[in-house]
Amino acid sequence: MGAQLRIYRQKIKSAQTTKKITRAMELISASRIQKAQARMAAAAPYTRAITRAVTAVAVNSNVDHPLTTDVADHRRAAVVVFTSDRGLAGAFSSQVLREVGELTEKLTTEGKEVVYYLVGRKSVSYFSFRQREWERDWIGGTDRPEVETAAEISEAIIEHFLRDYDEGGVDEIHLVYNRFVNLVSQVPTVLRLLPLEVVEADENAPAPAASDALPLYEFEPDASDVLDRILPVYVENRIFASMLSSAAAEHAARQKAMKSATDNADKLIQNYTRLANNARQSEITQQISEIVGGADALVSAK
Repeated sequence: MGAQLRIYRQKIKSAQTTKKITRAMELISASRIQKAQARMAAAAPYTRAITRAVTAVAVNSNVDHPLTTDVADHRRAAVVVFTSDRGLAGAFSSQVLREVGELTEKLTTEGKEVVYYLVGRKSVSYFSFRQREWERDWIGGTDRPEVETAAEISEAIIEHFLRDYDEGGVDEIHLVYNRFVNLVSQVPTVLRLLPLEVVEADENAPAPAASDALPLYEFEPDASDVLDRILPVYVENRIFASMLSSAAAEHAARQKAMKSATDNADKLIQNYTRLANNARQSEITQQISEIVGGADALVSAK
């Protein structure tokens, strides 16, 4: 009984130590979520403005730009995968990688070759373990994205997109990341980034409000030069927005996972404490029985 009681006490101590760690990580993630949401909110106006500007230029000009022209036959696609650098975030990275697998299967079924750009140590580890090739990777800073990283990713994928197919170029580019909805929900999302899709307005749709109407633009020197300047900025901004959303989703997922781990540690401590009490009570009962038995033996001997 003494050995069993000692084991239970060791397990209680181990669970208490784990609880301290998970509780601290939960609080850290909770504080970082606020900062990540603030960065998303700060970047949102610029994202809306650049999207409206690109839409206005693409709709009001008849320029065939390489980033907006859709080829007839798509033979190779690039997929940019956004995961985390660290674990202990529940299914944050695994659900993105599962979405990548489904997208890869879909593209392969359509007869397209798939190349990958990886952001985050988890995606690199996943592809390395399965001995799958990728084009480039970026590791570090997934929980606090930097504009410089987004610019580097944007430059790499645009350069790959503008190449000819025979030189290893791609015909389309997809982003796969966790979209932050709220503190409870993080949705794996697939976004086709290039070529840009310009949706024609529905004739039966209600007219937009005055504040939503696109202004009339005059392009100087011409629309082609404007697109040359604005489209790379748009691509960089979309990538950075995806990184910000993914970072907020990562902190939310880690907070939720650590809260669940803390609750589980509480339950373990409760269960082991009860078992330890039972073992101690059994040991005390056995000792009393031995004392009473010894006393009876002495009385009988007299």
